[in-house]
Amino acid sequence: MTRFPPRLRTLWARLAGTALVRHGRDLELMHRAMGFATLALVTLAPLLIVVAAADPLGRGGFASWLADGMGLSGRSAQVLTDIISPPPEVIGTTSVWGGLALAVFGVAFAASVQNGYERIWGLPSGPWHRVWRQLTWVAALTAYLYQEVQTRTALHGSLRILLSTVTGLLFFWWAQHFLLGGQVRWLDLLPGALATMAGLAGLRGFSHLVFTPLILDNAISYGAVGIVLVVESWFIGVGFVVYGGALVGCWFCEHHWWPRGSRAA
Repeated sequence: MTRFPPRLRTLWARLAGTALVRHGRDLELMHRAMGFATLALVTLAPLLIVVAAADPLGRGGFASWLADGMGLSGRSAQVLTDIISPPPEVIGTTSVWGGLALAVFGVAFAASVQNGYERIWGLPSGPWHRVWRQLTWVAALTAYLYQEVQTRTALHGSLRILLSTVTGLLFFWWAQHFLLGGQVRWLDLLPGALATMAGLAGLRGFSHLVFTPLILDNAISYGAVGIVLVVESWFIGVGFVVYGGALVGCWFCEHHWWPRGSRAA
């Protein structure tokens, strides 16, 4: 910051920007985002594929969920659907043990998110017997994603944007409080939920502008592997926003809101 004008340095100091950067570096934010993407692809995605295939309304399966989350449309959404859609008999070939295994994989993903939130707020790791919280969070996440897809065709324009914003804000606000076991009070978690939703909105716009043409180019050049690389890049962005939003919320409370000592639930 020594190369910047004095006014910018003063503004940076007042915003406590150095503290935010240091906290992100200590958290290894990008490393965690990449871990989030890997776990989402290998643990959460199979579970969502089965849930989407069991959808009684039959709204396109998991690929439709993914295309909606990435903000894809037209030919790009169709290419993604053609490559990622599972066979229609996926439910019939999923045994009870297979379903339980998928649930365990989902818990591993939830545990990773929980650990990230605990690191952000400087809290000790929750005991193993709180795994029910992780199971509940996975179920709530699935329900949240499901309603997002269902409203895509039922609502349009500003009404759907409003509904998605409100439900997303409530989910990420509740998710932090629930996974942290109520150790941080609700009001202190609100800035993080707001920052997360703002980041997801920006990521959706970026995805629509960048990933939409990139999927077509990669499909032509690299086939299915190219599509998976784009999807994995998007998951990295989601992980960065999820952890980064909570990180910004914690930083805001520490430096611009109330003393951190008052965070009791």
